[in-house]
Amino acid sequence: MIKKGICCNAVGGLLLAGSLLVPGWARAEGPALSATLGFEFASGDYGTGVTTRSIYLPVTVSVAATERLGFSLEIPYVYQSNSAVNTGVLLGSGGQMAGMQKETAAMSGQHGGSGSMSSAKPGSYSRSARGLGDVTAKAGYVLVPEGDIMPRIRPYLFVKFPTGDESRALGTGAFDQGGAVEFFKQVERWYSFVETGYTVQGHSPVLPLKDYFSFNAGTGYAITETLLPMVVLKTSTAPIEGASALVDTRIKLKYLVTGRTSIEGYLAKGWTRSSADYGSGLAVSYDF
Repeated sequence: MIKKGICCNAVGGLLLAGSLLVPGWARAEGPALSATLGFEFASGDYGTGVTTRSIYLPVTVSVAATERLGFSLEIPYVYQSNSAVNTGVLLGSGGQMAGMQKETAAMSGQHGGSGSMSSAKPGSYSRSARGLGDVTAKAGYVLVPEGDIMPRIRPYLFVKFPTGDESRALGTGAFDQGGAVEFFKQVERWYSFVETGYTVQGHSPVLPLKDYFSFNAGTGYAITETLLPMVVLKTSTAPIEGASALVDTRIKLKYLVTGRTSIEGYLAKGWTRSSADYGSGLAVSYDF
């Protein structure tokens, strides 16, 4: 009953925000649709002494209802080499999209170098797991368009649904909800963004989750009209009791193949105990 109430409140908040933020004059002739297929890899021991390799395959469908209002739904397929960590919170989106449409995510852990970072017992760490991860829905609105001086300001809300199997460390078994504000500005060929957010995590039957703040920032230089590199810093406070803060840096590259198709890739390095040692990703997007 608690989960159902949280879900209804979260979804209702998204719908209410959409209805209040859309003025009648802002509606476009029709919605713009885009789809993204991603591949992300991460490896680390996360303080457990056991290396876990994870693969995250998200399919994201985005709809621009107007020039300012947008919605997205991310459906991930997850694989991990063992159950020493909970991949559902290690790679889960939570909604913060910045360049690669991925956020610095919650992960699990305990103090010390040998603490369990999932609900699995040490004897079952060797068991790999794969399957559907936690699905995330998001609604965002451009409150202030980018101007000569002002950056574009875009707040958004998101809800994460517990569709991943928590018993196999593919999810948390809890609803999450939260929001963030994005700031974006381009000056000639230089472009930068800052994003700050807060996530309210639900009660998990397997993990001592807690609410957390996140902060992401990046800057890049357009080498050509089709080749866009960027350096990104992604951080968050500890999302679970006993975990450290999350900090990683990423080098990203976006290539506009055509007017409708783009390819993005990144290499990542983690800097804290609760972050992945390293990671990489690739995403292909198409605008219909």
